[in-house]
Amino acid sequence: MGCGQRTKETQETQKAQETQARQETEMETKTITETPRMEIVSDDSLGLNIYYPEFDRIDLVCGKMPAEEDSTVIFCCEAAFTGQLLKEFSHGNIAGDHVSGGEYSKGYKCKVNTGCFTFVDGKWGFFLNDHKTELKRAAEKGGTGFGQNMVIFNNEVQPSFRKAGSSFEYRTLCELDGRLCIIDSKKVVRYDEYVKALSKLGVKYALYLDMGAGWNYSYYRTNDGSLHTLHLPPAQSSDYRTNWLTFYKSIY
Repeated sequence: MGCGQRTKETQETQKAQETQARQETEMETKTITETPRMEIVSDDSLGLNIYYPEFDRIDLVCGKMPAEEDSTVIFCCEAAFTGQLLKEFSHGNIAGDHVSGGEYSKGYKCKVNTGCFTFVDGKWGFFLNDHKTELKRAAEKGGTGFGQNMVIFNNEVQPSFRKAGSSFEYRTLCELDGRLCIIDSKKVVRYDEYVKALSKLGVKYALYLDMGAGWNYSYYRTNDGSLHTLHLPPAQSSDYRTNWLTFYKSIY
């Protein structure tokens, strides 16, 4: 084997090594760029879609829905009920007292608000009945929180505020296997069937989220950063929405 041939083979080997190193670098860069944002589980047997946002913080945004262009928003949906169809926003038009951006605001009294959710110092909590204390604590700590109907508390189904046969597409904020998630029914179902599905799934806590026509509009981001919308808002109701449960993930 001549020297020239060895040189040629050495050059080809070096070129192959450089190509492999470049490909490995590109793969590593791609992994870093595709920041984990969302895990979605589709359970056909129970008719549920389960969304697990990867988040740094949570807030109840009031007055104006977070812009779809905000790439730090991972999941955004309506939370507490809205009282009247008002063109101008008022905290008093949100069902129950609530905390947004660390600020405590009074809402209107709502009998169906049997529980609340808070997010304080990086920890979430679900609370039953007398929950004003927890909301005030959330405000004092610069957290967030809102009231809604408690569907399941500590694995026990709570008294229903809806008729069993009331059929819609439903959504709840849940804790499942120690993880926070949003669970939607895949289609229009009876309320009692939806609750049974949540219970069978093993949900520990479930707090109702507003899903009226127009109010059910929401969006989320997948790992590649692409935006996906759920339930486009009818024009007649889009101006009346008041509050949004919003999950954020910092993009580095």
